[in-house]
Amino acid sequence: MIIMLLLHTSLGSMRLALLIFLAIPMAASGGIIALHLRQMPFSISAGVGFIALFGVAVLNGLVWVSAAEHSRKSDMPLQEVSHDTALVRLRPVRMTALVASLGFLPMALSTSDGAEMQRPLATVVIGGLITSTLLTSLVIPTTYPWFARGLKDIQLTHHDQHDPILA
Repeated sequence: MIIMLLLHTSLGSMRLALLIFLAIPMAASGGIIALHLRQMPFSISAGVGFIALFGVAVLNGLVWVSAAEHSRKSDMPLQEVSHDTALVRLRPVRMTALVASLGFLPMALSTSDGAEMQRPLATVVIGGLITSTLLTSLVIPTTYPWFARGLKDIQLTHHDQHDPILA
């Protein structure tokens, strides 16, 4: 609920927040499948992995939707906005997932003391990032036109209009 509230506050739209929130079940399914494939039980460290995974999944979705909303202001058709954003944001989303996965790989393969705590966390993150990246690359661009149809443009505040980063 906190994630949904933060997304709604950030985007000003419950529909777009819900679109980004779709990344969480897809990421969770990848984490659960990875635990199952490695025959690991759910543990507290796996739960911490899910929390980290959800953060990365939501961030990737937010990056994509923010770029699409920026493009939507140019009065392009929603299908074209979705297609162009998918092409432009594919690399950053893929690189985010790859860097995080490679960072957790030594933990996932570790056999040293304490590895029984590290392996479930890393396994969840790596498995979830695979499915989450697929979602961000395929499902969000496909469903974005449905979620964005009929939305009003997000209005910048007076302060934001003078900020070159936000404007």
